[in-house]
Amino acid sequence: MGLCLNIHPVNPQARLLAQALDVLRSGGLLVYPTDTCYALGCMVGAREAQERLRGIRQLDLQHDLSLLFSSISQLAEYAKLDDRVFALLRRVLPGPYTFILPATHDVPRRLADPRKRSIGVRLPDHPLCRALLDGLGEPLMSSTLQLPGDAEALADPERICEELGRQVDLVLLSGPGSTLCSTVVDLLTWPPRILREGAGDPARLGLSSAS
Repeated sequence: MGLCLNIHPVNPQARLLAQALDVLRSGGLLVYPTDTCYALGCMVGAREAQERLRGIRQLDLQHDLSLLFSSISQLAEYAKLDDRVFALLRRVLPGPYTFILPATHDVPRRLADPRKRSIGVRLPDHPLCRALLDGLGEPLMSSTLQLPGDAEALADPERICEELGRQVDLVLLSGPGSTLCSTVVDLLTWPPRILREGAGDPARLGLSSAS
């Protein structure tokens, strides 16, 4: 059974942060807060944890998971950025946006969309997320904590612990979460399109919504 721990959202306790990093480095599966919803996360190389994540959310292999990064420079190792895309990312990140971008050749095939060779990327504006990513030194594979049959993401800490405490290795709680997910933007073509309007302000992007 995993542990449910209360962690400060702005100044995470060093002991609890170290415990979370140990869980991730050992191939574990984590629940943690983001700048939007609570999420499930594991390291890119943790295949068993990824299988557990997909099992919890009942996602098939065709459903892409997002990658969370600590910086745009780290992101650029996994996604191709031209000058226009780079300028857009710099304008709005870190923030509550997920961008769909072409994957670089170094990205393992199992992480990218098999048809488009694309990946979803995020730079969350949340102190705990940044601390986790800085501590790992590599991306975090992530998926919104939305259970099968639920209309929105889990936000109540008590229910999160009840529902996930026995299915993951560690639950980090920092108060009630949001049920509003990130805004998803398709950057595979230009002009880009907003695929899903969420917490990110569309006005900052200057893009049109998908029809």
